[in-house]
Amino acid sequence: MIDATIVSKTPDSGTLTWRGDIMATLILAWPLILTNVSQMLINFTDVLLLARVGPDALAASALGTGLTWALMLFGIGLVAACSPMIASQRGRMPHSVRDVRRTVRQTMWAAVTIGVPIMVLLWFTGPLLLLAGQPERLATDTGVFVRALEWCMIPALLTVVLRNFMAALERPAWILIIGMAGVVVNALINWVLIFGHLGFPALGLFGAGIGSSITSLLIFLAMVVVALRHRAFRRYHLFGRFWRADWPRYKAIWSLGYPISLQLGFEATVFAAAVFLMGYIGTSSVAAHAVAIQIASMTFMVPMGIAQAATVRVGNALGRRDIGGIARAGWAAYVLGVGFMALTAVIMWIAPRPLAELFLDPEMRGNVEVLDLAVGFLTVAAVFQIVDGAQVVGAGMLRGLHDTKMPMLFAAVGYWIVGIGIGTFLAFGLGWNGIGIWIGLAAGLAFVSVLMLWRWNTQLAKLALLT
Repeated sequence: MIDATIVSKTPDSGTLTWRGDIMATLILAWPLILTNVSQMLINFTDVLLLARVGPDALAASALGTGLTWALMLFGIGLVAACSPMIASQRGRMPHSVRDVRRTVRQTMWAAVTIGVPIMVLLWFTGPLLLLAGQPERLATDTGVFVRALEWCMIPALLTVVLRNFMAALERPAWILIIGMAGVVVNALINWVLIFGHLGFPALGLFGAGIGSSITSLLIFLAMVVVALRHRAFRRYHLFGRFWRADWPRYKAIWSLGYPISLQLGFEATVFAAAVFLMGYIGTSSVAAHAVAIQIASMTFMVPMGIAQAATVRVGNALGRRDIGGIARAGWAAYVLGVGFMALTAVIMWIAPRPLAELFLDPEMRGNVEVLDLAVGFLTVAAVFQIVDGAQVVGAGMLRGLHDTKMPMLFAAVGYWIVGIGIGTFLAFGLGWNGIGIWIGLAAGLAFVSVLMLWRWNTQLAKLALLT
């Protein structure tokens, strides 16, 4: 929530125009966008490689990756709290070191705290899927894959903490460099382990999971080296006396971060639930969903990066007590994010089949049905591109104001009552199958996007009354 002591009696600094705010947002956002794209390229590479193994492997990896990342997003949401905390502190004190260091260290503690129980839960993925009634082959293969993939959890969460630290300092270039290097490393490792090149045994699904976990660890180690050696970061001494507890700051991170965690968790698990429901329809529907969601997720990385930039810039303006700067930073990000997604919606609408064929060879046996289903799903995805961009940028704007609890409630209702409710009814009640599930997802995203925009306008009105 907004702290009235921060914003009261504060004039607009007037340091930037609207054009200046848009450019400042783009300068901060583009490395974050490309970093997000690099993460998706890692998943993209895995999907491409496993699609060559066959539809069964693709379906198991889709279900396993969906479940793993759905649970990981609970952790990512928690550690995301450090970004607005650092941004607002630097708005108040641009050269703050000790306070920033406290936030980063205790966020790492929080990452380990939430990561370990998630890993324990993921270990039992296969048996839990069998209990849930998933087909035996799909459940078994998914369990094998996840037991290898889950070891990426702790390194990935710690990497996110360091990314948030560097982004909040508005120095995201190294995030991009390491992320892009990770794409190449992951492609090489998985090519070797999945198919058995360079003298290694062909491990298939299990190799894909091991490869992704190794890549995650290497990316984290590279981030640590940069944090320790780069002159912009080393003065913070992030790992000195790392074992020292700072319980007030640890509690503050959980207080701000748990609503973000649940919000992202609600969003991620609704997509994981969509994969789960697809499993009841058939393996072809799961595989087609994997392809369509991979394409939609790739475009989503752009507004996500813009949302991350919005959190930093809105938070920084909040710390400066710059009410006009808060409004301009938020709306500049909103226009950029929604505008980009409108363009991608047009592309998906007019060319769904060529996009799907990037993943699926139409000449390969078993791919014809999957390809037709993926084309249908992408047509619906074109519709929800705009509202998906609107909701993620809206959430980023609100996080800059330290407003996280109401967005969490919006996500719970929008995704799990509106989205899953409509999707389940259409898919199984009316017999629309996978298309019905995707329409439900679109409805849930639209509901949340409207509420996010309403909340932002409400908060701006409150700020105006405090000045």
